[in-house]
Amino acid sequence: MFNPSRILILAPHTDDGELGCGGSIAKFCSLGKQVFYAAFCLCSKSLPLNLPPETLEMECKKATSILGIPPTQLILFNYEVRELPQSRQKILEELLKLNKDINPDMVLVPAASDIHQDHQVIHQEGMRAFKNTTFAGYELPWNNYSIHTNFFIRISENELNKKIESLKAYNSQAHRNYMKEDFIHSLATVRGVQANSAFAEAFEVYRWII
Repeated sequence: MFNPSRILILAPHTDDGELGCGGSIAKFCSLGKQVFYAAFCLCSKSLPLNLPPETLEMECKKATSILGIPPTQLILFNYEVRELPQSRQKILEELLKLNKDINPDMVLVPAASDIHQDHQVIHQEGMRAFKNTTFAGYELPWNNYSIHTNFFIRISENELNKKIESLKAYNSQAHRNYMKEDFIHSLATVRGVQANSAFAEAFEVYRWII
């Protein structure tokens, strides 16, 4: 049985990792796994003018701590939102360094079908940087035209609640429809039915190495 001990979450923007696999992160942390979280955009340009530019950085630190990720295992870059395609080579170099420094045995990224340009870059360059690592894509349904849900992680109600609590840390994003608690709960319920459990998160596997 595959039992990863060092898991790296790649998030194009702060909150993507929590949205796509927050319950799984909480599960891994509760099991004593080493979970690392790397976010590439702090999205200060997307914030309302009345909020300080470091708002999402502070919210991400709070959200990931709720899930159980130590501050030393949170890596934040500050690329401009929607401009990752112009920095593709530099991002690949950052990812190669993360691979060398962390040496993860599982990497979770946005799914291949994710249409956001920043998400596509992190997926594609992640595939290059971690080509010898077990690799799967998390779903963000509002961005996915299709996803092959061929891998499920069952999560408990407590782990789902931690995911919901972590997303509430993003006060600046609370207006977005995909941040609503009933949506997060409903999606976990649907995936749970598919995985024969109360709740689950779904992924698309690209490489599985044992």
